[in-house]
Formats: sequence, structure tokens, C-alpha cells
Amino acid sequence: MSSAFITCAVTGSGDTVGKSDKVPFTPEAIANDCIAAAKAGAAVVHIHVRDPITGAPSREVEYYAEVVDRVRSSNVDPVINLTAGMGGDVTFGSVERPLPLAEEGTDMVGATERLDHVRKILPEICTIDCGSMNFGEGDYVMTNTPSVLAEMARQVQELGVRPEIEVFDTGHLWQAKSLVEQGLIADPVMVQLCMGIPWGAPADLNTFMAMVNNIPESWTFSAFSIGRKQLEYVALAAIAGGNVRVGLEDNLYLDRGQLATNQDLVERAVAILSGMNIDIMNADDVREKMQLTRHG
Repeated sequence: MSSAFITCAVTGSGDTVGKSDKVPFTPEAIANDCIAAAKAGAAVVHIHVRDPITGAPSREVEYYAEVVDRVRSSNVDPVINLTAGMGGDVTFGSVERPLPLAEEGTDMVGATERLDHVRKILPEICTIDCGSMNFGEGDYVMTNTPSVLAEMARQVQELGVRPEIEVFDTGHLWQAKSLVEQGLIADPVMVQLCMGIPWGAPADLNTFMAMVNNIPESWTFSAFSIGRKQLEYVALAAIAGGNVRVGLEDNLYLDRGQLATNQDLVERAVAILSGMNIDIMNADDVREKMQLTRHG
């Protein structure tokens, strides 16, 4: 019987709080959703934090610490996966006057500061967004230069945290291989294929399989699509030999017109995988497979 693990991305940093009252944004609510997702069958919880008053995305270390403390002190024990993608955000001024940069939506800091929360909390996994790209509409660009990525990978390796490489397009996978070849990311390598984000890799089957077919055989991969294809990708990722990701970071709906909770989405993923006779790995299975180091 083949096996797969489920990651739940519980809140993200997108403009979703105003679109669904199910999206958690206080540290307590984010932690509660992590716990509920783990009880429902998620082995890994992927965590962003937000301003607890406004719901806006945040890099505040203390918010991360509160979320992780609440999860670690609960009666479940999921693998903790913290984003390290915040702090690489550029929003240009306008089409005619790109400079100065827009203050709203721009948050650029150095590699070390982007990892402050990882350094303090020492999760088992943190993400590295392996590339830059136009990200959705308007003038926002996700910005991760090769030198910054190399330094972040070096620091994460030094901390003993396993990086999950987030790949949004084919060139990002190429750059990920380069970081591995440079010795900045160690085996076992873990990659997340992020499909359907404008303007990265579209969520069609040909593009997805082109990405899968270019992943080295020894690497472990997961995959997801944003929006309505999220639940389709539960089956598709598993059929392709990978693991799956669901959660309100990427999709707000369980069915047409029915807003989901994170628990709902994990339960649906469990049902899909179980119906395909795929064994669902627990957190300790993932720890053993990915050789994760538990701190704290």
C-alpha cells in the first residue's frame, strides 16, 4: 500500500480574512486550527501569523511563539512547519512611477531577520520560497534573490531545521537543485509544488507532470493547487507519488458556496486518500522519513 502525509496550511498571508470568517488570525485561533487539523489527520501544520486585531500578515516573533507554544502544549503533536517567506515583498508605486515603492504591501528585510522566528522557536521544518515572481494582479512581486536564498539556506542548515523548498515555477526547481548541489540544503530534500498561483506554474496536468518529472527521485515532494482545484490535487499529488497539502491558506471552500474550516479540508483529504487505499502517515512517520530534529 502506498502512503502519503497531509500538510495543513492554516492561514497564510493572503487577503482572505475578509472573505471568510473561518480564517483564523489571532495566535489562539491559529493554534486551535492547527490542533484541530492534527486531530483530523494532518501530520504537518504550516504556520503563518497575522495581526490579531486587523488580520493583516505579520512577522512578529512573539505571535509565532504563542502559536507554537499552544500547539506544543496541547494533546496533539504535529510536525511544526513555519513560513520563512515573509520579508520578501515588493509593491511598486505605479505603472508610470514604479519608484518610490508603495509602503503598503512592501516588506523587505535581510536574510537573518527573515529567520528571527525560526532561530527563536526552532521548528522541525521551515519554508524557503525558491525564487521571485509576479504574484497575482497589480504591482506586487515576491522577491527572493539567489544570494538571499543561499544565505537563508545556509542559516537554516546551521540551525538544524529541515527546509521545505516551495517551488512556484520550473525555474524555482532549477534553483533548488543548485542550492542542493552547493551543499546548502542537505538530504533528505523536501519540496512543495505550489500550483495555480498567478503568474507561476498553472495548475494543468501537463505543467504539473513536467514539474514532477524533474524532481530528483531521492527527493520527497508534496503538491497543492490554490482555489477550487485544491481537493482535486489531493488525489493528483498522491497518484503522482507525492504528499498533499490543504488548508485555508490556499482555498476557502469545501463545496460550491460552502465555506470550509481547516478541519473540514483535512477531513475531506483523509476521505479522498482513504478511498484510494493510500495509507495516511502520522507525524512520527514524517519525522522518521524526513529525519527531522525535535527542539524544545
